[in-house]
Formats: sequence, C-alpha cells, structure tokens
Amino acid sequence: MAEVLTLGPQRGGGSGPADQRAYFFDTLAEYQWARDAAGLMPATIDQLVKPVVEVCDHYGLVPWELTPRHVDQYFAGPGKRARGTVRAKINNIDGYFAFLEQRFAGEISRRFGALVESPVDPFNRPRHRGDFGLRIPPSQKAMRDFFAAWRDALPQARKWAVACRDYVMAKLAYLSGVRAAELCGVGMADVHWEAGQWGRFVVQGKGARGSGPRPREAFMFEQGRELLWWYVEEVRGHFRDDPEHPLAALFPSERLPRPVEDLNMPIAPAIVPATFRRALQTASRLYLPEPVPELFPHLLRHACATHNYERGMSLWEVQRLLGHTWTTTTVRYVASAQADPELGFREASERAAQRLEWDKGSLR
Repeated sequence: MAEVLTLGPQRGGGSGPADQRAYFFDTLAEYQWARDAAGLMPATIDQLVKPVVEVCDHYGLVPWELTPRHVDQYFAGPGKRARGTVRAKINNIDGYFAFLEQRFAGEISRRFGALVESPVDPFNRPRHRGDFGLRIPPSQKAMRDFFAAWRDALPQARKWAVACRDYVMAKLAYLSGVRAAELCGVGMADVHWEAGQWGRFVVQGKGARGSGPRPREAFMFEQGRELLWWYVEEVRGHFRDDPEHPLAALFPSERLPRPVEDLNMPIAPAIVPATFRRALQTASRLYLPEPVPELFPHLLRHACATHNYERGMSLWEVQRLLGHTWTTTTVRYVASAQADPELGFREASERAAQRLEWDKGSLR
C-alpha cells in the first residue's frame, strides 16, 4: 500500500490499461484521505482498502471492470474465509464503490467509457450502505404527517399489537434519539416514570474508543411519556408473555422461544433491530411524504437532533440527548439544520440589549 499513499493528485489523460491502473490507485489514495479526514484510525483505513486491492489483483482488473460474478466466485473460492470475515470484506468493497460513484463516476465514464457500478449487487449488499454525505432527514412537517398517517392506519392493521409496537418504537426513537439496538434492548424494568420531569428510560449506549456499552438515561419528553404509557397500558399485554416478569422486554417479539419457564412465567425475546428496521422502512414507503424516499432507524436519530436544534435546543443539550461523548460528533448530526442567520442575528442583538438594560439597572 506504500504505492497508494505516496501518489499525488496529478492524473494523466491516457485511457490505456496502465493509465486505468494509475487512476485506480489515485482513487484509493483519495478514499484513504477522505476516511482519514472523517477521523478513522490508520489501521481501520487500511482494512477498508485491502479487500478492493485483493480482488482486483486476483483478476488483474480495475474496480469498474468487476462484476457481481467476479466477487461471488472469488469469495466462494480463493477468498473464502469465515462468514464474518467475508461479510466485512464485501461491505468494505461496497463502501469504496459508494465513494467511487459519488466522486469519480463522471470522469471514469468520460475517460474510460466505463459505468461505475458496485459489483456487490442488492442480493449481497449490506442493509446500510454508506453514502459519505449528509444524512438529510425529512422536515418537521413531514415527520408530523408521517406519524399521523401511520397512527390513523393502526386500527386496520392485520396484527394490531405488532403494528402498535412498531409505531411506538419509531416515534419514541424519533423523540428520544436512541439507536435501534439501544431501543430493542430496553426492558420493562428499565422505564423509570418518576425520573426527571416526564420520566426516562435506561439504555445500553454504544460506548466510545472500544470501551464497550455504557448505560445512560434516555429522555421521553411529554409526548413520549403519553405514548409509552398508552402502549404499556393498552398494547403490551397482548403479547404472549407475562409483562410482569422482571426480565420482560418492553418491545417483545411476537414469537416465544422454546419452552423455558421461570416461576411459570415465560419470557418473550425482545424484537431485534432488523425487524424494527423493516417495519419502519415499510411504513415510510406507505405514509412518508416526498422527497425523502424511506426512513431507517439512524435517520430518525438524525431527525431528532436536527429538529430539536432547529427548535432552539443548544448544541450541548443535543449532545446530551444523543449520548455523545464529543461535541464534534453531534455537529455532524445537525449539519443539515435549516438555519436563519438574519433571525439569529436579530435575536442575539435583542439578548445583548436586554443584558445591557439589566446591567444599567443593577448599577442604579
């Protein structure tokens, strides 16, 4: 990889095999620089590009010449490893192609007459493909309309309790900004109605710098408290387990595990993030107004941060809401907030004038 790291940004105008390979290494270098600018560690960046070089070297091709068959044959043959290793390599290849499509697709088409398309087709593609850009959530009005339409459709759902569970999870994720995995892991005993002004619930946070999960309090706010209270009182008891069990999940699966009883009280497994993700995706396709085509759980987290920031919550408060350790992480979540500099300037001037009047009054 030393060759990649020492290349400069200068590119020639040829279109032969040597020119294509040189251009390929240029794109790898810029991909590394982009990931370095995003704060990734050198060891992580190295693992991102190795699978791309590995497959291209095996076939003697540049990336835009690879096809899904090349990838399938390689990882079913000479590149076959443990399932998790293969999956990680395929994800990294697809991530590189997302970058390539966004930054270089036009120039590759003009110079080499090739269409940039990931050889990791939808059959093998990971559920969340990185776009390396801003995650722009729907507007506040679009989110209000989405949840209103979904709520109105609940009485007609074939599985009413399951539909209500999915709806409550989605809206609570939007209001509290918690991740899908955090929300799925919440138990009935983790909800503390008496905490704070409207109650809070404990989640196992993501952790930072390899420290592992860290428990933290998530906020319900007034809407979330009313919604969750209705769910616990009216919906939770429709699932096939005992919600009074000390280990009962707040959002259970509709299926029970193999018969295992503890004090004659069966425990239903918690819903998994993939199930929640599919339910949210289906609902967004049905009820979400354009232009955002569909929702996924992490976009709800972005929407929570962006909309609260637009409504006047400070950056530090948004940081605490999301459970971030670093403010620089939170800034990326509110990068698409609709700001009004003129309104901000006027409000700042009014606050300065009020402080000046207060200072004058205190001196009298």
